[in-house]
Amino acid sequence: MSEYRKTTPDDLYFITLTVVGWVDVFSRKEYKDILVENLRHCQQKEGLEIFAYVIMTNHLHLVVRRQDGNLTELLGRFKSYTAKKILDSLENNLQESRREWLLYLFSYLAKANKQYGKYHFWSYKNHPVLLHTNAIIDQKVDYIHQNPVRAGLVTEPEHYVYSSACTDSPLKVSEL
Repeated sequence: MSEYRKTTPDDLYFITLTVVGWVDVFSRKEYKDILVENLRHCQQKEGLEIFAYVIMTNHLHLVVRRQDGNLTELLGRFKSYTAKKILDSLENNLQESRREWLLYLFSYLAKANKQYGKYHFWSYKNHPVLLHTNAIIDQKVDYIHQNPVRAGLVTEPEHYVYSSACTDSPLKVSEL
């Protein structure tokens, strides 16, 4: 494993997971809900602590820690499982207006690398950033919460439902 992607148990990290090609998959609620459902599973069954998050149209940011476990390995399994679930949903959702285009795109992107099968969904890189001071933690949490505002999706961070800034968020987070 690359030293650049290594994480250590009990440390706090800023993580970005990006859809390959920055494809806007998460503009639909059903695909964001697949992420939320699986993040909840990781919280309940895999020891993942989530302190801040946002799901944007083509990526998500997290401030997380995994106690007594390998965070990089868990992220790999999360990405594999959610990719399969989302791609299966795309294949079977005849109401999805972008279905053929998205499946073609993910298929085309898989051909560039033999390690991928039929489709390539998530970008390979996670680039975990160790958060070792309170100032850096605060900066990353603010960055996460301001992401939908900067994208023009909402005027205030707390208005974006798929963010830990929103009290009505479908994913509950731990206190820092």
